[in-house]
Amino acid sequence: MRRKVITVDEEKCTGCGQCIPNCPEGALQVIDGKARLVSDLFCDGLGACVGHCPEGAMTVEEREAEPYDEARVMAGIVKAGPNTIAAHLKHLKDHGACDWYNEAVGYLKQHGIPVPAERAAECGCSTLACGCPATEVRTLPQQSAAGERRTRPSQLRNWPVQIRLVPVSAPFLKHADLLITADCVAAAHPDFHEELVRGRVLLLGCPKFDDTGSSLEKLTAIFRENPPKSVLVAHTTVPCCFGLVQLVRQAIAASGRTVPFAAVTIDVDGKTVKQPNTKE
Repeated sequence: MRRKVITVDEEKCTGCGQCIPNCPEGALQVIDGKARLVSDLFCDGLGACVGHCPEGAMTVEEREAEPYDEARVMAGIVKAGPNTIAAHLKHLKDHGACDWYNEAVGYLKQHGIPVPAERAAECGCSTLACGCPATEVRTLPQQSAAGERRTRPSQLRNWPVQIRLVPVSAPFLKHADLLITADCVAAAHPDFHEELVRGRVLLLGCPKFDDTGSSLEKLTAIFRENPPKSVLVAHTTVPCCFGLVQLVRQAIAASGRTVPFAAVTIDVDGKTVKQPNTKE
């Protein structure tokens, strides 16, 4: 499979070992005077070690690699003691790697090993390293109208919604019906929630102002690691908006997955110009 792993530039590496303590997974060792990735199985590709290399010898690259194995990582980590366990769990949670985090906690419970108190709760996911509430991953409960309330309830099922902020491992992405929409659609469409968001996981982006390369990379990773049940792309009649359709098509192709795809076009006055066509 293709996934992100650490690579070390041996020309730049001095073998100082400063990266080693920041890889609790044990994927790195200094061998023959150089830091080396000893196994793809142990490298989660989240890059905690990268910023601790004074020579800039470490980068994250996407290549063919064996799938990361959290259970094998935990088998080694528990031998290093509670401080290393806590560091590993914090690392996973801070990067929004919820599946691995919960798997690690499950491993500890299964083997009767105490879970560090500050890490006992399951990852929902947690707030990412920047601490910004906009990055806190949440699966939202569905609302229903109550009492005399006349406004229609929100159909939003997930947070965050911006493509650039959604972790690839977010639990709400699994087997989801995705709505990938240009930002302006929500402003133009009067029934955005009822007609488009209902029953779908929402991802927002702007093909004009977002970094297209980053968006393509993120969507490709999402489709590859969490193949959705379907993808609906919503865009307006504004010319730049059509770029979102092509972006999603490219990401699906790059992921190597077969994903049912459809697109809907909304005019700036809110009228639906083109209905979804799953044969596209």
